Amino acid sequence: MPLCSLSSMEQYCAEPSDIAEKPNAICNDVHVWLEENFLHTCRAVCKPTRMNNTTITITQTSQRLVRALVWASILATMVLSLLHTRAAAPVQAQVRGAVYLVEAQGVITDVTVDYLRRALRLAEASDATALIIELQAQGAVLRAIRPLAVELADAAVPVVVYVAPSGTDSGAAGAFLLSAAHIAAMAPNTSFGSPVPLATVDTVLTEQTRDLVLASVADQLRDWNAERGRSTDWVDQAVREGVIRTNEQAFSTQPPAIDLVARDRTELMTLLQGRSVTLANGDAIILETLGRTPQPIPPSLWEQFLLLLADPTIAFLLLIMGGIAIYVELISPTVGIAAGIGALMLLGALFGLIVLPIRLLSLAGLFFAFVFIIADVYTPSSGGLTVVGLGLLIVSALTLIDTTQAPNVFVALWAIMLVVAGVGAFMAAGVWLVMRSRNRPVTTGQEGLVGRLAEVRQTLDPDGMVFVEGALWRAVSEQGTIERGEWVRVRAIYGTRLFVTRLDAEREGS
Repeated sequence: MPLCSLSSMEQYCAEPSDIAEKPNAICNDVHVWLEENFLHTCRAVCKPTRMNNTTITITQTSQRLVRALVWASILATMVLSLLHTRAAAPVQAQVRGAVYLVEAQGVITDVTVDYLRRALRLAEASDATALIIELQAQGAVLRAIRPLAVELADAAVPVVVYVAPSGTDSGAAGAFLLSAAHIAAMAPNTSFGSPVPLATVDTVLTEQTRDLVLASVADQLRDWNAERGRSTDWVDQAVREGVIRTNEQAFSTQPPAIDLVARDRTELMTLLQGRSVTLANGDAIILETLGRTPQPIPPSLWEQFLLLLADPTIAFLLLIMGGIAIYVELISPTVGIAAGIGALMLLGALFGLIVLPIRLLSLAGLFFAFVFIIADVYTPSSGGLTVVGLGLLIVSALTLIDTTQAPNVFVALWAIMLVVAGVGAFMAAGVWLVMRSRNRPVTTGQEGLVGRLAEVRQTLDPDGMVFVEGALWRAVSEQGTIERGEWVRVRAIYGTRLFVTRLDAEREGS
């Protein structure tokens, strides 16, 4: 189809003002472009042919030139449109791999970080749509959580950190991971942050050095939140003094400190639909999550075992039970079963204490608490040393974890009370048995023969032999001759001789 006729071009070149009145002079598929661009071309081509305001017919050469310019302009427009479409392709919605879900529970330690790092590598290798970290943690070790936050911020897949379920206090872990996440989400009635500073600095450093360390942590958190378009007002206070924010407080600021508030996973997947995420490498991704079910990444058996040992309460219980087992082995030598069990428990406790920041003074306090308790068994303190040991045990257990390096991490109070009650009951029973045995008459050895009945085996005149408690004893009669076969009662012992009396004499006396 021809673009336009020669007479139309002549009319357009003749009077530029006629363009707005003659839109049908060019073909329908390019007339919009010609209205925007052809006027300038006509002016440039036709201007040299005007003389004395008289329109001169366009020459054949000018006609070819105009046609060539029009076709070239149309081709250039098509190429630019194609390039624009390709350039915009990365921000279009795209269905990638699966949506993975990993749960972070309990205390975030190096063991938890290794588990989450494995989940992140799996998501990146699978080109996942997103990795959702459901944060159910109650505390975190600061030296472990910050490197993990850096890896999440630089991840090659979208990372969604979701604090859930309702009632979860994610503590310092929430502050770091929500800031690093591409999308930060919380369930109702949840919170993040800590009443103590998010960064700890050694007191031996100069004030200037401490300020630089704190500033670096604050800048990192601020940069992450600013890149995601989230509020940064809380960052400085959280790093230097400590701050706690609920989901209502975090979502009500302008801009909000989090991106979403979702009641459950289903609502979270719905709210994630269509959201744009920009990765560290500059790729922009629009999430397609509607109607999809997250695929969980469970911990392996070995990871579950290590996560259990890294719990401060479990480490404390293993330490106490291991010490008791070793003590039992020492006081009642066996084939080594108790010692073996105790050694295994102590090794498990040692692993937990390594991944947790502990106070050495409190650990020493636990040792001396057991020294006092055991000493009470061998000294006549009537339970006084046990009371001192139990008091020292409670104080040492409560202060065992350094909360400045691991905010909101501590040994559970129920475990401490359980140990104190168990050890106290055991020692109370031991003291009671000791006191009872002291007041009981002697029933063993030579003294235990006093008051026993004996059979005369050799006539007592007054010396002879009697049989008592399965053995023959030399005996002396205190009442004259006693014939063989009669029964006598032992009244006293002197050396290896028994002094006996007739039973008839007892009856007569009574």
